[in-house]
Amino acid sequence: MKVTRIAYSSYLNAGKFGRLVEQAARLGRVRSLVWDLCGSIAGVGRSDRQIRDAWMADGTAKGFGVPANAWKETVRDAVADIRAHREAAKVHVRRAIHRRDLPEAERKRLYTLLKRDRWTSDPLLRRWMRRHWRRGRNHTANQIIIRSDKVRTFTLAEGGKMWLAVPGLTPHKSVAVPLDTTQPPSGTLRVILRGGQAEVHYQVDDKALKSAHRPAGQAAVGVDKGYSEVLTDSDGEHHGPELGVLLRERSDLLRARNARRAKLRSIANNAAERGQHRKAERIRRNNLGTVKKHRQQRRWEQRVRTVTYRAVNAVVDKAAVIVAEDLTRSFVPRAGGANTNRRLAAWTKGLTAEALTNVSDRRGSAVRLVNAAYTSQVIPGTNSFGIRSGDRLHCTGCGVVWQADHAAAINILDRAADPDIGLRTPHWRVKQIIQERDRQRSRLPDQDSNIAGHRGCGERTIQSLQALIKE
Repeated sequence: MKVTRIAYSSYLNAGKFGRLVEQAARLGRVRSLVWDLCGSIAGVGRSDRQIRDAWMADGTAKGFGVPANAWKETVRDAVADIRAHREAAKVHVRRAIHRRDLPEAERKRLYTLLKRDRWTSDPLLRRWMRRHWRRGRNHTANQIIIRSDKVRTFTLAEGGKMWLAVPGLTPHKSVAVPLDTTQPPSGTLRVILRGGQAEVHYQVDDKALKSAHRPAGQAAVGVDKGYSEVLTDSDGEHHGPELGVLLRERSDLLRARNARRAKLRSIANNAAERGQHRKAERIRRNNLGTVKKHRQQRRWEQRVRTVTYRAVNAVVDKAAVIVAEDLTRSFVPRAGGANTNRRLAAWTKGLTAEALTNVSDRRGSAVRLVNAAYTSQVIPGTNSFGIRSGDRLHCTGCGVVWQADHAAAINILDRAADPDIGLRTPHWRVKQIIQERDRQRSRLPDQDSNIAGHRGCGERTIQSLQALIKE
């Protein structure tokens, strides 16, 4: 899988930045011209090479005022954007074909025309595509595409910062951009200019992202996924405590916004029933759109992703082995209502599982999944169930009060060395095993001889932890 990395410029002076901005503006006009030619139905089937050859033949390319490689790569990039825009519209058309009552042969014919970009000759497909594929416009004038064979990097001193030579407007002269990294970017580069600095975007294979400058720790750590924080480890440290605030604020905002949207939708529906179709259409167009809604949702999800990955990196800083529950499993919604279920969004669990896998793989730690049934209800170091009250777990034997997530993290770590409870053991069987162990402990003649007794509440066997690290 390919991932995108970004290298930022370091102390780029205003003169160099101005020259890059001028080049990007000229390339932006090239990009706009491509969108004008191919951003509609007239551009279906036209490739970037056809456009490039036509401009070189009729002399259009001479007026661009930029190096040939720069505008050719811009044409290729713009055509790829148009193609992606068109393919996204085809998804909706395929669904429309599937919903329509058609003979199997006719449905196959429509799918074939759509796949081979021959839909312009079919009236039905043409109408559907024009509905979902609106004519696009270019709004990008701050990017420079550098072809892979034109990328040149250098350093001025041993172990110093990396410099990137960006081809300039003058032939055989480049603009040297200092970067804030010691790793040279490779492949085709996308230089984005904003905020007075240059961002160099490039793709690398995720298998090559092993982090040597930030290795993993040496301990074995159990983690529990929480609501008010991303993770709580077996040492009692909470990572990503701002997650709960983000989830709560977003949930409250959606609750109020959806209520207002439902009221407006009801007004529009009532207006349509009374024959006031213009009023209904005006409300739907101006008050019930989703563009802004989806943009804010993506921005909020990026904030949650940032918090999650920072929390997981903090755990890996001290863990060679991370013991966690299987967060990819489906969870039954709680009976707390839609607002509670929205706050306990299942996608955040999947995001945490993704972060644990990616970060541990890149930094050299290992993740072990265990069965987490009843880990937040059992007193650590014992086989006794406590009394759960909110985020507190009360021990009925010695009166110790545990933080529930901390207790769950300790039990998850101990569960990795449990021979009787496997990853797929049913929850009812896990409860039986814990209760049987508790009854056996209670029948011992000398309670002090059991290291898992209530006197040893919270103590864990050192041997099991050392064995876990050695594995």
